[in-house]
Amino acid sequence: DQAEKLGDIKKSCCFAVSKSSILNNQYFELATLILPEGILDYFELTSVGKEPEGLCIHLEEKNIVPAEHADVPVHAKGFHAEVRVTDFPLRGKRVTLCIKRRRWENTMTGEIVQRNWTLLNKGTRITNEFAAFLKGVLR
Repeated sequence: DQAEKLGDIKKSCCFAVSKSSILNNQYFELATLILPEGILDYFELTSVGKEPEGLCIHLEEKNIVPAEHADVPVHAKGFHAEVRVTDFPLRGKRVTLCIKRRRWENTMTGEIVQRNWTLLNKGTRITNEFAAFLKGVLR
């Protein structure tokens, strides 16, 4: 039987899908329900930790060069200090989003640049919920 030869891979819609990719997709779907809508477009979920006061969800900004700096040569230059934003509680536990915003260096001038969330907010790519979330990050 072909399914036995595939081991832990199941055949689905004309292509093979592993159990781990199905599980990762389920975790991603769960994260999209818990986190502010649109955040995973710009941030990567790096870890989730249980703390005495609740849950801490760690997010790092993806290395996607901001549109406002796309016309100049830049390279990733680490992160700003972590910012902690209190989000809605889950099952009576406080949820803290621990966010690391990325910074880039303009290789021609040496200037450190970052994504301008105010410009992004004026566009149509983010939801009102994500815009409200950004206000907490930018404080």
